[in-house]
Amino acid sequence: MNAPPDPIAEIAASPEGPQIGAFFDLDGTLVDGFTATAHAADRIRRRQARIGEVLGVMEASLRYRLGRMQFERLLTRAAGYLRGESLAELDELGDRLFTERVAARVFPVMHEIVQAHQRRGHTVVLSSSALTIHAEPVARFTGIDHVLCNHFELDDAGRLTGQIAKPVIWGRNKSTAVQGFCEVNDIALQRSYFYADGDEDTALMVLVGNPRPVNPRPRLAAMAAEEGWPVLRVEGSGNRKRVSLRRFIGYD
Repeated sequence: MNAPPDPIAEIAASPEGPQIGAFFDLDGTLVDGFTATAHAADRIRRRQARIGEVLGVMEASLRYRLGRMQFERLLTRAAGYLRGESLAELDELGDRLFTERVAARVFPVMHEIVQAHQRRGHTVVLSSSALTIHAEPVARFTGIDHVLCNHFELDDAGRLTGQIAKPVIWGRNKSTAVQGFCEVNDIALQRSYFYADGDEDTALMVLVGNPRPVNPRPRLAAMAAEEGWPVLRVEGSGNRKRVSLRRFIGYD
């Protein structure tokens, strides 16, 4: 695998302008670990999650990792447990949990890379399969103005129906969402960057002019080696343990 000696310097020497996009995945790329675990842990700590919910999510996550459940069904199952909750209250909770649990897990080097693209005037986008309550606080913290992610379906009162708005952004759907964003905003995908760690992100990684796998998982790492893509190896604060749920759903 090739590794750029200084990704910040590489970006500083790149062409300027908003026609160049810089797309960033969230979990495992901008943040060390899986952001949704902060919410899950908070529900368990506050005894809002019953044992059936905990076991149900674990079972669904395991089935997904074994290839017996689609990501859309996994996400919908998790959302089902939040049916009837207020999105406004969940947004407030997401901000609090970001401050308390997630902010310290933002990779410092990746934050610097975001800022390097911003200095060049590139269009910086957080493109993730996470939900708004997990993605948007990270976007605000890093100064990213554009977010492509999954949304809860709401009723007229602003409460969750237990469903996820379609199409669910993941894999090829994420690639399609990014391509649509580029068309609307006059961004040249062949001159753009994509930072991600997941095997499912290969669909978009092969389309951008500057693919940048970050701590890639096995299939993405193999493709990076085959294609000669620069691979970024980044580390977090080093003072926390990975949450086991991350392994359950295949994020390690």
